[in-house]
Amino acid sequence: MMLEKALGRAVRRAGAPGGILFTERQLYFELCRGLQPLTRVPRRPRFTVPAPIGYARFERLLGRWNGEVPGLLTAPRRPAPAPSPEVFGYGLPRVLVCQHRDIADMLLANGLHMESVCPVFAVDDLPLDPRLRAAVEAAAGRVYVLHDTGPAEAATVDAVTAWADGVPVVPLGLRPVHARALHLPRVGATAEVAAVNPARLLRTVHRLVREQYRPRRSLTRLPRLRSLAATGYLSWPDPGAL
Repeated sequence: MMLEKALGRAVRRAGAPGGILFTERQLYFELCRGLQPLTRVPRRPRFTVPAPIGYARFERLLGRWNGEVPGLLTAPRRPAPAPSPEVFGYGLPRVLVCQHRDIADMLLANGLHMESVCPVFAVDDLPLDPRLRAAVEAAAGRVYVLHDTGPAEAATVDAVTAWADGVPVVPLGLRPVHARALHLPRVGATAEVAAVNPARLLRTVHRLVREQYRPRRSLTRLPRLRSLAATGYLSWPDPGAL
């Protein structure tokens, strides 16, 4: 019963504010955050914490949920659709490639690609249409990479760099310094992007791909992302300040 109540609270937190859509793995880490008080201490000292519940146990718990879980993305995952032809007729300032398809799906489902003028793909979509790279190059734009900490980080960045072929590639993280400052729950030696609270993730990725390094009162045109502004200035910590 205690875990069922904790899962209900995790569902509410994962979707707040304004009905954010989230993945199953993001919900798992939100549950871990609720069960592990150490995730809520101030940023100093810096550390991550082991997940207090295994994923298999979480899946059994989720299987006992009565009805649909509000906000949970359940649609089958598929490769990102080809960009519309008009994209190639003008410069494109940015493209985002995520290590994990479910994170790419979550960002797309919440409209980040529309707000940030930033097509979003997963690394297993590579190689992308070469006309997309040409559009970024024409605008003197950048290709951004969103990845976990851990062994796969370098391979993800290398794969994107190979496709970009000279277009600047900017790894956004997650980096160990960010994971420790946020006290993220971890599975093994890896801290996952999915462990970041969904609202924080949307806010942070929006700011970083737009290279907005200062807080702004008016962030967005989309109602869901506009509601995130009320949650405060959420960003990766600045490693230089830690």
